[in-house]
Amino acid sequence: MMDLDLERLGADLPFAQAVPRLRAALAGHGVAVVEAPPGTGKTTLAPPAAALELGADARSRVVVVQPRRVAARAAAQRLAQLSGTRLGELSGLTVRGQREVGPGTAIEFVTPGVLIGRLLADPELSGTRAIVLDEVHERGLEIDLLLGMVLELRQLREDLALIVMSATLDAGSFRDLIGQALGLDEVSLVDSRAVEHPLEVRWAPGTGPRLDERGVRREFLDHVARTAHREHERGLAQDPGLDALVFLPGAGEVSHVAARLRELSEAEVLELHGRIPAHEQNLAVAGREPDGRPRIVVSTALAESSLTVPGVRLVVDAGLSREPRRDAVRRMSGLVTVSASRASGRQRAGRAARTGPGAVVRCYDESAWAAMPERAVPEIRTADLTSAALVLSCWGAPGGEGMALLDPPAPRALADAHRTLRSLEALDEDLRPTAVGRRLAGLPLDPRWGRALLVGAQSVEESTAAEIVAAVADDHRAPDGDLAGLLRELRRGQHPGSRRWQAEARRLRSLIAGTAVDPSGESPGPEPQRRRADPEASREPAAHAPADAQEVLGLVVGLAFPERIARRMDERGEQWLLASGTRAGLPRESPLVHEQWLAVADVTRSQASAAAGTGALIRAAAGLERATAER
Repeated sequence: MMDLDLERLGADLPFAQAVPRLRAALAGHGVAVVEAPPGTGKTTLAPPAAALELGADARSRVVVVQPRRVAARAAAQRLAQLSGTRLGELSGLTVRGQREVGPGTAIEFVTPGVLIGRLLADPELSGTRAIVLDEVHERGLEIDLLLGMVLELRQLREDLALIVMSATLDAGSFRDLIGQALGLDEVSLVDSRAVEHPLEVRWAPGTGPRLDERGVRREFLDHVARTAHREHERGLAQDPGLDALVFLPGAGEVSHVAARLRELSEAEVLELHGRIPAHEQNLAVAGREPDGRPRIVVSTALAESSLTVPGVRLVVDAGLSREPRRDAVRRMSGLVTVSASRASGRQRAGRAARTGPGAVVRCYDESAWAAMPERAVPEIRTADLTSAALVLSCWGAPGGEGMALLDPPAPRALADAHRTLRSLEALDEDLRPTAVGRRLAGLPLDPRWGRALLVGAQSVEESTAAEIVAAVADDHRAPDGDLAGLLRELRRGQHPGSRRWQAEARRLRSLIAGTAVDPSGESPGPEPQRRRADPEASREPAAHAPADAQEVLGLVVGLAFPERIARRMDERGEQWLLASGTRAGLPRESPLVHEQWLAVADVTRSQASAAAGTGALIRAAAGLERATAER
């Protein structure tokens, strides 16, 4: 550990000048807020600086929390590469489905869910010397909860160091919160500025709106692809080493634009989002080979601040973002596409001028920019709070009462979350966690899908329950709303996500068996005597396994969302009444229109004609027999 050369690691990184101030802050109160733009090297240098200052080793690690698996993996691999070690030696990694940690690992990169699980299992966080919360400016729900939980732990463990890192100029609110929670008159602010290079801003709006009732318009995506191709060719004429980075809101849009660019351009077109395999993600963030073709990387917000894509001198920005939203009236939650914030737009643009003069081309006009919100709304105010409410109750702070949170949970969403958790028998009437609740909180799943997994395994084969939950809980899409058809494609290997689904199903089977306690899926050792889900996990009566495959699917989905059991209301199957009282429609030509009852896995607000005037669209469902629905 003492062989770690910070000067060599920090060569050419602006944050190297801030390292002495960070070490001084840790030597003092042991708490620091870092404010540094993307690309300055804070994620690369702050963790090893903390490890050296605090004498961290494998028995007292520095744990770095990254908001996404892709970012955690990339940061761990980069630190290993720069230090001349292998992943799992100095620098380790624990994310869902992957654990690379060895006897000498002093710095471990994890996702928020992993650390939350550890805190619930071991509130003292034994073996951890310091926690680094990165990208806190994104205001993700789990990061907000973690900050509150760690501040409470820090009051009991003064030896636990804390570094909070933000890429935007809003560190003051974090300093105030930390100072008040820990009783500190002043919290050290360690700031670092990026080297500023000239950035040209160009506007390239399309001819029509970017969004309609269905989401992002295909015409606009084609416009983004044409713009990216044109501007990249224009830039290459002046600089053959120019690479481009295109920002889009989601994986579907990324795939569409990447496909169009492959038709238009001779450049190497790479995708970057959470659904592609790890080796493809690594290619996108590795940079161009010296003799390689010019590159266009098409990405979601992953590359906005969490990841650095080397060599980029041109950014093409669609100006859109995908954020969680909750419909309080219909009690629906999901991701919706909205205009990105100006803060996001500035971070995206800055990627083009990190290493030299660059340009950003915005595929919208200046009036749209002026109408964008300054910052994105924190998730704790807009998202479904079911998982968060269970975590807070298990932590001993129901509803976040008494915790140091930048924003309190939205009251109505919190009340709905508590109602749902009581219906799952996860909380009692006093909002204390039951044995069921603690078991569900230990699963790296939404509590509703956790219940479906455990109780479903009592009614059908464990492998079947795991396959169904892996298909519906991991964001695989069924374009016609038919989950049975999606599951057939996944099983036959005909779906692009089949390999990812297979890995997730294996992980879920290990959870049913009670052999996996770490959210990564790592097992401390088998428990062969518990092959079936614990019968005390729920008082839900076990049913005989239905013979029909679709009925099995409907049963497991219904266990997760009993309030979404739906009954057909018209002859053509256009309108459906959910048990919650909401009406919804099916996608056009869905094979489910002939069913009488449905178990609905995903329903969202929509004004599309396919919603049959109901204002809500069923995006994923399975047929169900009336007797099972009523039970």
